Amino acid sequence: MGGVTETLLLVLVVVTALAFDFTNGFHDTGNAMATSIATRALRPRTAVLLSAVLNMAGAFLSLAVAATIAKGLVDAGAISLEVVFAGLVGGIVWNLVTWLFGLPSSSSHALVGGVVGSVLAAAGTEGVLWTGVVAKVLVPALLAPVVAIGVAATGTYLVARLTRGIDDKVTGRAFRWGQVGSASLVSLAHGTNDAQKSMGIILLALITAGAVPADSSVPFWVIFSCAFFMALGTYLGGWRIIRTLGKGLVEIDSRQGMAAETSSAAVILLSSYFGFSLSTTHVATGSIMGSGVGMPGATVRWGVAGRMLSAWALTLPAAGIVGAACYGIQHGVGGLLGTLLVLALLVGAATAIWVASRRRPVNHTNVNEQWDERHDGGLRRSVTAPDAAAPDVTTADAAGTDAPSEDEIHARRANALAYTTDRPSDEEQR
Repeated sequence: MGGVTETLLLVLVVVTALAFDFTNGFHDTGNAMATSIATRALRPRTAVLLSAVLNMAGAFLSLAVAATIAKGLVDAGAISLEVVFAGLVGGIVWNLVTWLFGLPSSSSHALVGGVVGSVLAAAGTEGVLWTGVVAKVLVPALLAPVVAIGVAATGTYLVARLTRGIDDKVTGRAFRWGQVGSASLVSLAHGTNDAQKSMGIILLALITAGAVPADSSVPFWVIFSCAFFMALGTYLGGWRIIRTLGKGLVEIDSRQGMAAETSSAAVILLSSYFGFSLSTTHVATGSIMGSGVGMPGATVRWGVAGRMLSAWALTLPAAGIVGAACYGIQHGVGGLLGTLLVLALLVGAATAIWVASRRRPVNHTNVNEQWDERHDGGLRRSVTAPDAAAPDVTTADAAGTDAPSEDEIHARRANALAYTTDRPSDEEQR
């Protein structure tokens, strides 16, 4: 009987890990495609389909991050399947809460926080490999957005100088095509990093259950399953977060978009090479902010950025508290019944969050509507136009929404772009 219970629990952990991968997919779609959608380089649904395909492909390119998650953060000998399950629930709940509010927080840190919290509740501080947590999670979390801001700001500034004096319509079309390539590279890079986190958790569960040796690599079926469910979540599109990244941080044009995406891809691929469990959300957000800092005349909405930073700071402890509480419930009730009770609570919470999201839905028809900071970026009207109304790289800047076109954005920056003189811009004079 005990063997049957153990097998059922292992299956439940694997399914929950794949559910986390699904939430990770739609939560992080904006990291790759928000700027391409905002500048109309790609139609919204075309963008998420392209991102899904490349996310899945990227998952097969490297397994360094999976090894970090499975063997570099917690002591596999000090945990159980109940602990792993509780940690996954902590990560999923935080992903759903931040998605509801359109906050691009880190799915990676939600997962790590949930697992570390459940390990602390089960085994105390001895169950956590603190050196690995600091070196592989906390230090990259602090450095990644700073590096991304610097790289993107420098790249955007250089692009602005090199394209000064060239007709805006010419540069706009060229850079929109460039964005297709740079956004694709970010999606590929995202697959090499984020899809592996669930792979690592499933491998950890398999090792804990004795299904594979402690020194085992990730089985192919785990790689494929994680890649598929992340791609599925990506295709469905996390429109609330895409809107925040594409419209809420910076009034972005295609030059900035390409610079931000290229910077994100470079930082993410480098971290995957070294096995860092990097937050692609931190990198992408930092790159978008950097594109605003580096572009003369652009404005970064620091209020929105501040709310994101608050969510980042809360991610590890909040997910950890949920993970610890879930383990406490399992331990208190005992056995498979305790795990099923936690599962029921997870399903109930997810349903409540989904119902709440329907009060102000965001989808491919209104994701590009103009940001209204006075109402916390809220949508001012309902848009029901079909996806075909959104132009792609083969069309002009016909909007289909009331967002400003690139020509309007360039016009607003005309004075600021004359940065080789000492004359203040009209904006500064006002």
